[in-house]
Amino acid sequence: MLAGDADRERAVSVLKDAFTEGRLTQPEYEDRIGRAYQARTYGELDQVTVDIPARVMPPGMVAGAPPYGLLPPQVQGTSGQAIASLVCGICAPITGGLSSLPAVVLGHMARSSIRRTGQQGDGLAIAGLILGYLTIAGFVGLFVVYGLLVTGP
Repeated sequence: MLAGDADRERAVSVLKDAFTEGRLTQPEYEDRIGRAYQARTYGELDQVTVDIPARVMPPGMVAGAPPYGLLPPQVQGTSGQAIASLVCGICAPITGGLSSLPAVVLGHMARSSIRRTGQQGDGLAIAGLILGYLTIAGFVGLFVVYGLLVTGP
């Protein structure tokens, strides 16, 4: 039977998953992708993916569906550290700059955690960092100006 574009794309999806799982080397992956896109029949597509084990079906998945069907995206929550960084950054001018250092520390910790876990909140962490650094710079500037005025020319 002749294979269609959707069949080739499913085979390519299987190959991409196998490559990301470390089941295929880069040259082998590239060779198989090329053969999958050139395949005209189901038999040719099967030859490209025959030695790749099928995934275990999660509960609730329909039997007989393609083993590499689309799964619903995993919703990641917003990083609590990012929220805390933004709150500390907003409160920094009110607290006389005392919460600006926690805003900066929490912002860096949140961005590191977000990169590692895929959580949401990178923008919140950046905003907290900006507010924290601006407040620190502002208060340092005020102290410098005050020091120059007190000591006089």
